[in-house]
Parts: sequence; C-alpha cells; structure tokens
Amino acid sequence: MEHDTFATGFRFSRSCLKEIELSDSPIDALPRAMPSVVLQPSGWPRPKGYANGIKTRGDLLFIGGMVGADERGRFAPDFLGQTRQLLANILTVLAEGGASARHIVRMTWYVRDMDEYLQARPALGEVYRQVMGDHYPAMALVAVTRLVAPEARLEIEATAVVPES
Repeated sequence: MEHDTFATGFRFSRSCLKEIELSDSPIDALPRAMPSVVLQPSGWPRPKGYANGIKTRGDLLFIGGMVGADERGRFAPDFLGQTRQLLANILTVLAEGGASARHIVRMTWYVRDMDEYLQARPALGEVYRQVMGDHYPAMALVAVTRLVAPEARLEIEATAVVPES
C-alpha cells in the first residue's frame, strides 16, 4: 500500500487521501462571506488586545505555527524582536492567500516563558499594533516548556477568513 508522509510526520494511505479529496465539493459552492462580527456578551468587560469571539463566513486560511525567524532562518535575539518578526511572517503567509491582518479571526500564542511575556507586555501591544494594526481577533495564550526551534521564544498559529471580493 502506498503512503504519503506530511510535514507533521503523519502517514496516510493514498486510498484514504482519495476519500477525503474535495473534488466533488468545489470551493466556489461554499456560502460567501459576510463581515466579521465581534461577539461581546452583554455585561462582560471589554477585553484588552483581543476579542472574546468572532462570527464570520468565507474561505478559511490556516497559518501554522510561525516563529520569529527571518527568511534566512535567523532569530531576533529577544522576545519583542521575535514577536515583530513572526507577526510579519504571518502577514507574508496571509498575503499569499489574498488576506491581511484584518482577516484573522483567531490566534494562539505559545510562549516558552510566561514571566518573559508578562515583562514584555507593556511594549508588546505597541509592537502588535505596529505590525497588525488595530485588529484584535479571538486569542489564547499558552505557556509551553519547549518549541521545536531551540532559539524560538514564542510561536503563533492563526486562522483567517477571507470574504469573496
């Protein structure tokens, strides 16, 4: 039986892959986009720097874990520098899919050192706004013990939804 191995290391049989192909469900048949709506429950305090939830519709873009390395694989030496670079990396991938920061509906931040994140927090908002603008999707922050790249201080995954123009 023939198998394909993906970047994740998982192996799938080719017959299994054929079963999940979308050839019978063209993307153009999917319902098209409405503007994103920020979900803010009545009486809840307004979150600072993120949204509680977002409701939207459109083409999905999934941005895998980005780290703060440039196109040559060089890492910025500090948390803020890596944050700036990895947010720029996210924008680069989004642009490949015809999207921008305003299309992001969810981000998950993985940090190696929560104290380092908290210490950088006063300047982190400014770095975020410089790169991403005033767009605050639903976000989660998770402390992890290790990332694949030893130099990485943090990693971010993002999900974007692009409406049909």
